[in-house]
Amino acid sequence: MLARATQRPIKDAGAEQAQFARRARQGFLIMLLLMLGLSARYFYLQVLSHEDYSTRSESNRVQVQPIAPNRGLIYDRRGRVLAENRPAYRLELIPEEVGDIERVLERLAEVVRLDGDDLERFRKARQRYRDFERVPLRFNLDEAEVARFAVNQHRFEGVDVTPYLARHYPLGNMMTHVLGYVGRVDPADLGRVDAANYRGTTHIGKTGIERQYETELHGVSGLERVETNARGRVVQVLERQ
Repeated sequence: MLARATQRPIKDAGAEQAQFARRARQGFLIMLLLMLGLSARYFYLQVLSHEDYSTRSESNRVQVQPIAPNRGLIYDRRGRVLAENRPAYRLELIPEEVGDIERVLERLAEVVRLDGDDLERFRKARQRYRDFERVPLRFNLDEAEVARFAVNQHRFEGVDVTPYLARHYPLGNMMTHVLGYVGRVDPADLGRVDAANYRGTTHIGKTGIERQYETELHGVSGLERVETNARGRVVQVLERQ
């Protein structure tokens, strides 16, 4: 017996080619629309919004910070200096580099003198600073304290001794009732001065001439343009004025 031949469907080659061509055109149109959309977005970002984004980028990268001025001198009518500034040293701490701040403060007290007032002022001052900024902890360290800290500095990451100008009265207490004195800036002090002009300033006139002529003695803060990283930390100083 002869086996029955298997029946196979007859393909329409012309129809298949037409269907393939139709799908190819659809795919090409989709790709073209996507490319047009990407091109339009690129044109918007690079041409239409270039200046805006450049300004934002520059603003994020470059910051303007104040520079505290040197406090003015006070003379008597004979030209004798009654109040001046002398080089001194202060202890500063960068919170984000310290870790357990309270533990570090306890250990620091074994090296330099830290009383309750110092610690209280430090905690208040810390609220005005960012974690990566230096916060003053103790002012007017004597030579022995500076030397002891230098020997132990390797134990205190994020803590440093830096020079600054401290107020000095050559006649001692003789003219205190007239000259008055300066002290650390607190929130109450900022209410009677231009607070923006006191960014970076640590001391202000509290009584006497130091307070009465505070505006003249303090002067005007300078400015510096600094480059910062993504976290706001200063990378380099670009300009000072």
